[in-house]
Amino acid sequence: MDIVYGVERMIAVVLGTRPEIIKMSPIIRLLRERQEDYFVVHSGQHYSYDMDKIFFEELELPLPEFNLAVGSGTHGEQTAKILTGTERVFKQEKPGVVLVQGDTNTVLAGALTAAKLHIDIGHVEAGLRSYDRRMPEEINRVLTDHVSKYLFVPTPEAKNNVLLEGISTDKIHITGNTIVDAVQHNLKIAEDKSGILDDYCLKRGEYFLVTAHRQENVDDKFRLRDLLKALEALHEEYSLPVVFPIHPRTRKRISECQLEVPRGITAIQPTGFLEFLILEANARLVLTDSGGVQEETCILRVPCVTLREHTERPETIEVGSNTLTGITPEEILLAVGTMLGRGTNWTNPFGDGRAAQKIIDSIHNG
Repeated sequence: MDIVYGVERMIAVVLGTRPEIIKMSPIIRLLRERQEDYFVVHSGQHYSYDMDKIFFEELELPLPEFNLAVGSGTHGEQTAKILTGTERVFKQEKPGVVLVQGDTNTVLAGALTAAKLHIDIGHVEAGLRSYDRRMPEEINRVLTDHVSKYLFVPTPEAKNNVLLEGISTDKIHITGNTIVDAVQHNLKIAEDKSGILDDYCLKRGEYFLVTAHRQENVDDKFRLRDLLKALEALHEEYSLPVVFPIHPRTRKRISECQLEVPRGITAIQPTGFLEFLILEANARLVLTDSGGVQEETCILRVPCVTLREHTERPETIEVGSNTLTGITPEEILLAVGTMLGRGTNWTNPFGDGRAAQKIIDSIHNG
C-alpha cells in the first residue's frame, strides 16, 4: 500500500550542524509563532549533540523532536546513516515538505531521502556556487538544488547560477538569507547577555578574530603550519590579540601534526552563537574559511579576509566587505592591509531580514 505524504503539508526541518541551527532558527521560530504543523530532525552530524543543545537554548528554540545521533565519520558513513535515519522518520511522520539548509552531508541525505519518498523539498540558501568540485560542500549543494521543488535563493546572483544549470524559473524564489533575520533578532540579545569581551580582556575594535575548519586548510599539515605562522605574523605586525575559537576538528589536527598554537594567539573553546556574534561585531577584522562568517561580517560591517581560493558568496567580494587570500604570512598580511584600508560603508546584499516569512509564504502559495 502506497503511503500518502503531506496531506496537510506538515513541514519537516532537517538540520545537523550549528550553522544550520542558526540559519534555520528564524524559520523554526516563525513556524512556532504561526502554530504550523512541523517537526525538527537533528542528524547529530556535528560531533556533539550536547554542544548543539546550547545553541537551541541560546536561540530560545524547542529541542528537536528527533535526534539521529550519527556523529562524525567519513562522508559515506555520515550520509548513509542520515539516509537511513531520515527515511525512518519521514515514513513515520509523513511530512509534505522537507526543508534543508546549506551544503552539509545532512542537507544532501535529507534531500535524497525526501526525493525517493516523493516528498517536496525546499532548499534554503539554494544557488550558491564556488565552482570548485574538489569541495564536498559544492557537490552537496548542486545535487540538493537539482532535486528540490523550492529553491530559496538569497540573491539574484544565486538565482542566475541555477538558471544556468537548467532549473525552471518557477521553482526559484529570491528570499534573502535567513542569517540576516538571525543576526537582527539576536544581536541586541547578545549585547545584553554576553560578557565575553570582558572575559578575555578584549577592547572593541582592537583584536582580530579567526575561524578555520575546512579540510583544505586543516587536513594538510603544511597548510595548517603556514596558517599558524601567518597568525603569529599578524599579531607581531599589529600588536593586537588574535582570538581563535578552535573548532574540534582543527584542534585535533594541530595535535596530530605535532604543531603548537603560537604566542599572541588567544586560543579559546568554540563559543555559542550569541558570544560569537559579539566577537564578530567588535573585531577589527575577521579571518575565516567559513561561508556563514563571510555573510555575518558583511551584515555587521566588519572587514573579512577569507582563507580560500574560491567563495560561494561572491556578493561579499563585489560589495567590498571581503577578499580571498592564500594562507602564507605574506598573503595574509597583504590581504589584511588591503581590507583595513577600505571603508565599511558597503551595502548588505543578503536581504531585509524577512527571509523566513518569504520562505514559509512561498511554500503555502506553491
